[in-house]
Amino acid sequence: MSLKRHAVTLLAALLLAAYAPHTYAQVRIAVVDLQRAMSETEDGRRAKNQLKRLFKRRQQTLDAQQEKLKKMKEDIEKQKSALSRDALQHRLEEYQQAFVELQSTYVEYQRELAQKEGQLTQRILERMQEILRHIGQAEGFTLIIESNERGVVWVPSNLDLTDRVIQEYNAQRRASGGGMGGMRASKNKRR
Repeated sequence: MSLKRHAVTLLAALLLAAYAPHTYAQVRIAVVDLQRAMSETEDGRRAKNQLKRLFKRRQQTLDAQQEKLKKMKEDIEKQKSALSRDALQHRLEEYQQAFVELQSTYVEYQRELAQKEGQLTQRILERMQEILRHIGQAEGFTLIIESNERGVVWVPSNLDLTDRVIQEYNAQRRASGGGMGGMRASKNKRR
């Protein structure tokens, strides 16, 4: 959510309060830090660890390609004076091609990691939004804002729902016997 969006939302709440004084007492705003909640739920931790493992494997591949490229360059430098002009040109073209392949692999891995992160976090965020919707309706909140956005500078701790969302999320996942491990097992059964 952008600062502009926060400003519009807060302006609407203030206008509502100004034009309907009896409604002012009913306007309740809370915040939640979804990034922190994501990283502190059990499923969020599992997702983060899964992403770290994938990143580590991809980084090892990139490091190996980079080392191969470095060795190619060193060999070219050592043999530069001994190679014919055509042979040198051929080796430089091979090096350039390997360099382009490394860059392509890097971009591909970045895209893969972003896609995997989206897949792993989407369900968690959807579940958190359900929990927040339930809290908002049950407790009469008019608005719940993401506190990581630039528009929120400070909020009293009693209006920060982050810890509560984490606790309710983890409790619901345990009660359902779910979690990412359960999701993975059910996906594997389908294959």
